[in-house]
Amino acid sequence: MSLNPVRPWRSIERRKSRKIHVGSVEIGGDAPIAVQTMTNTPTEDAEATIEQIARCAEAGADIVRVSCPTEEATAAMPAICQASPVPIVADIHFHYKRGIEAADAGAACLRINPGNIGSHDRVKDVVSAARANGCSIRIGVNGGSLERHLLEKYGEPCPDAMVESALAHARILDDLDFHDYKISVKASDMFLTVAAYQQLADATDAPLHLGITEAGGLRTGTVKSSIGMGNLLWMGIGDTIRVSLSADPVEEVKVGFDMLKSLGLRTRGVNIIACPSCARQGFDVIKTVEALEERLAHISEPISLSIIGCVVNGPGEAAMTDLGFTGGGQESGMMYVSGQRDHKVSNADMIEHIVEQVEQKAERMRAQRKADIVAAE
Repeated sequence: MSLNPVRPWRSIERRKSRKIHVGSVEIGGDAPIAVQTMTNTPTEDAEATIEQIARCAEAGADIVRVSCPTEEATAAMPAICQASPVPIVADIHFHYKRGIEAADAGAACLRINPGNIGSHDRVKDVVSAARANGCSIRIGVNGGSLERHLLEKYGEPCPDAMVESALAHARILDDLDFHDYKISVKASDMFLTVAAYQQLADATDAPLHLGITEAGGLRTGTVKSSIGMGNLLWMGIGDTIRVSLSADPVEEVKVGFDMLKSLGLRTRGVNIIACPSCARQGFDVIKTVEALEERLAHISEPISLSIIGCVVNGPGEAAMTDLGFTGGGQESGMMYVSGQRDHKVSNADMIEHIVEQVEQKAERMRAQRKADIVAAE
């Protein structure tokens, strides 16, 4: 059995959007869905912010957003942008000068709400700075901060109000002949968010940045984001995502990739398929998986690994993964390689052995990738 069979019923047809750039990262079109997060350090503390960005980038973040509410924050941006291994989005909410300063400081994208910036001339000045510095823009509409006239018109935050706000802001940029923008229409209400994105997806070809804002803590926020964003991604909607959690930004990145991996939209890192454990298990599945997730977090190569407690489903799952371990009793289990039974391993040695097997496979994949690059040149 092939480890990567073609299954038409698993394919997701992504919405067609135009392509823009956030620094070196392509957004929209046929580009991979980008994973973003946001720092929670004081931006004025450049050293702490750079350190957090580095950890997020190591976890796989394609883009990191940094809040720029003050002159002191934008004064730190040149050092932050220069040191960052990934493009930086400057989060601008009210003062148009912060947007100009961030663009001049090296930000790759400005997150703004044009309606909050002020007069047409101020928006024009921000767009001019973005254009001059090669910045893209994200129009960020939030259900909790809709314009007063829209709340009066619709009575409450609703999909129509959010989409009307987004399209009105997009027209401001279009009228200035600036088209390098993406749009988000986030709310903490999952139903409102999904409906707004569905409506917006039909109304524009701009790339869409997905998120359920203020989703909550690590567990509840992950669940809410996975249901809401997962539904949109399954429908082919979304070109870049941020999982908003009251947790370490690194966790947002991990959850984002896990979400995309589960839908077959990104393949970074080890994908562990594991049983929930039961009385049939031949080893402690839960502790084993916890240990392996921690030990294999540094692997970026796409490798599938099955960890199954017994032989009921173990052999079948292992047949469809790159590596697998199935418990078999007598304090040992069977190791599978490329879907085939290969050798036995004792329970006492399995974690170290599995880590070694995964790292060796990752090294072979890296070597093959380098060889392919050399051959192509």
